[in-house]
Amino acid sequence: MNEIKWELKEWTFAASGENERLPAVVPGCVHSDLYRNNKIPDPYYGTNEHDLQWIDKQDWVYETTFTAPSELLRQDNISLVFDGLDTYADVELNGERILSADNMFRTWNVPVKTHLKDGENTLRILFRSPINEDLPKLEKLGYALPASNDQSELGGLGDKRVSIFARKAPYHYGWDWGPRFVTSGIWRAVRLEAWTGQRITDLFIRQNEVTASKAKLTAIVTVESDRDFEGRLRISAEGLDIDRTEQISRGENTIRFEFEVDDPKLWWSRGLGDAHLYTFTAGILEGESLSAEKSVRTGLRSVKLKREKDGAGASFYIELNGVPVFAKGANHIPNDNFETDVTRERYRYEIVSAAEANMNMLRVWGGGIYEEDDFYELCDEYGIMVWQDFMFACSMYPGDEDFLESVRHEAEDNLLRLRNHPSIVLWCGNNEIDSAWAHYIPDGGWGWKKDYTKEQQNSIWADYEAIFHRLLPTAISKMAPGAEYWPSSPLVSLSNDEKQHAHPGTSEGDIHYWGVWHNSEPFENYNKYIGRFMSEYGFQSFPEHKSVLQYAPEDALQLDSKIMLAHQKNGRGNFLIKEYMDKYLPEPKDFVSFLYMSQVLQAEAMKSAIEAHRRSMPYCMGTLYWQMNDSWPVASWSGIDYYGRWKALHYYARRSFRDLSVSIDGTNGEDLNFHILNDHLQVESVSLRLRLLSFGGDVLHEQVLPIEAKANSAEKVHSVKVTEMLGEEIPERTVLLAELEQNGLVIDQRTHYFVPAREIELAAPHIAITRNDDGEGRTTITLETDILAKQVWLTAEAEGVFTDNYFDLLPGEKATVEFRARQIDGTLSHGAPGAVAVQSMADFIKL
Repeated sequence: MNEIKWELKEWTFAASGENERLPAVVPGCVHSDLYRNNKIPDPYYGTNEHDLQWIDKQDWVYETTFTAPSELLRQDNISLVFDGLDTYADVELNGERILSADNMFRTWNVPVKTHLKDGENTLRILFRSPINEDLPKLEKLGYALPASNDQSELGGLGDKRVSIFARKAPYHYGWDWGPRFVTSGIWRAVRLEAWTGQRITDLFIRQNEVTASKAKLTAIVTVESDRDFEGRLRISAEGLDIDRTEQISRGENTIRFEFEVDDPKLWWSRGLGDAHLYTFTAGILEGESLSAEKSVRTGLRSVKLKREKDGAGASFYIELNGVPVFAKGANHIPNDNFETDVTRERYRYEIVSAAEANMNMLRVWGGGIYEEDDFYELCDEYGIMVWQDFMFACSMYPGDEDFLESVRHEAEDNLLRLRNHPSIVLWCGNNEIDSAWAHYIPDGGWGWKKDYTKEQQNSIWADYEAIFHRLLPTAISKMAPGAEYWPSSPLVSLSNDEKQHAHPGTSEGDIHYWGVWHNSEPFENYNKYIGRFMSEYGFQSFPEHKSVLQYAPEDALQLDSKIMLAHQKNGRGNFLIKEYMDKYLPEPKDFVSFLYMSQVLQAEAMKSAIEAHRRSMPYCMGTLYWQMNDSWPVASWSGIDYYGRWKALHYYARRSFRDLSVSIDGTNGEDLNFHILNDHLQVESVSLRLRLLSFGGDVLHEQVLPIEAKANSAEKVHSVKVTEMLGEEIPERTVLLAELEQNGLVIDQRTHYFVPAREIELAAPHIAITRNDDGEGRTTITLETDILAKQVWLTAEAEGVFTDNYFDLLPGEKATVEFRARQIDGTLSHGAPGAVAVQSMADFIKL
């Protein structure tokens, strides 16, 4: 085989017009390169973000000088391939313009055989300022398009929001959880690709029909050849080896090869079965000589988005291999504002954390990036389904011919790259645009339409429909036939009337419910506003004290300090946390305590929502909270902070997402309803043990209920009046413990208090710790207490997580948890925690 790929890695950069050239890291971006060269301070520390807005007004030049290997130069066909240029880039090779790029999300392939020299070559890329490039487009349009998260004021642009003109990661311009760093640079690999004869450029395994007994597949093989010839095409995989003779023509050939796999090993999401992956290899043979080969890894599965009319409205769920799957997970945003700082290890840590929290889905949100291959490969391996947005969010977009053509190429490039991943179960056009504009409701949506004439409104909406109702579904039909597409999230359906646009009471489509948080509605409303699929909802908290100190000094630890406000992008977010805390929790004694209490508050809110959604199965079939992760250190809705530290929310989610679990609904204040949630595909024999306890550990009442938990269901199994359960006991000093037991083991438990947390009569407990290091790297911690210890928080000197944390501990009960260290490969496994400390809520409040 004569195919050579040679990556260009030795680069320098400079501001356009300046002579001082500095070493650059490629892939990378100008902000990271300036920081590495000590030209700017840490962009994430303090208020440094505000002082670095000059960077995006500059043009930047990246340059490399290279001598291509002689073996590469001898090949008949040579191309320069750019996997990602951010964003407006003029590329010169040996002084000759070979490319003008204008889309961060596209792959660029340029033939350069005639431009290369046998000896030293110079490749120069001028990145034009995205701000200076797009300001004239705004002026030409004559009116501004909505772009509510574009922090133009911070960027020194006043109200001139230009983010919508650039096919560039929207969050670079700021968001309500992220900073404004409008980057430039070579953000994905650059390489020379050379070949002679033929090569296979793409292999797509189209899954026509997949069942437990047979998979009917089509291998679509794209072959480039520089001559006509007759050869054999071979397709091989686990238990498969077939070939046939093919006539290969000069140029690009598309060959379709239909075949079947008997009794396939299916790909399942986490919790339902093995996420089995096949490696398929296509080869071209001349005689017995292999002249070209390409392999892809995929999983065989059947995926359908089920939207069927029923008595309540219409269903909305993913059917995987014929099984309705309740989706459990979160919304994923980019792991860094400087994407190229995200390693495979950081991706693995996120996906491992998702799997550890019993998640089975992540939504790649439309204001970020089409993620790196590593992300999807890891989701494939760990059985994490992916809801994949195209990169459009919370804005209206242009509809001119050049823009649409750029989007078409972008969509096709990314569908081509990602279509073999079994984890991607749904493609979605955009985030929140349909409901924000609400074209068919005159005064609906976010109030955007009032700024435009009727003629402008219709023009803007026509541009919207061109992208999301025609261009993107057409691209999917062409590049990934059979893949499911949903035009916008949230959405009811494409009815072309007021019934199209989603709202919290909608009984079809998917829902984003933000009444809790943005509208200051009570947590109890999570039980009221439940849709068929809850694709967004959330509540904020701060990172823990150790994380805050990585971006702020001790003297800045006040809610209204400049640094705290700079690391809170949601306007009055800090004070909204306090408003809710005053309502639901005891008063923290200082700011460090406020950090801890904010996490408890967030976790309790999300527990209310998650379990309300799960209890409503099969009416509701998905719950994805906002958000999984952070792109920088910040107070936000994340369950895992920027440094990878699990907040209370993530530990709570791990419990609330358990595949077999108990949930208590006491919403109405009069009844306690006990539900068993079983995501397994078989009936489970369990027992529900209910114990009424004093805070001192006295058993006041106990009963055990044997239960046959139905497969793949949520069922109310027991109900009791609060007054009957509590009797004459003092509610401020009494707790109900519900334990789900199976084969003599407690597999899940919940506590229920009879008064709000603010009214619970807490005292300072004495928590005894027994530590066991088994000599093989495994450390367990056993905890006991003399009185109720609420929200027990374990911390370790080493980076890692505990198997449980932020839990309530009662006298007479032992809690044993294991420390799992964060490894350099991104996994969690045995490791020494170093010093371990334990605290509870009593340590953080005014007793």
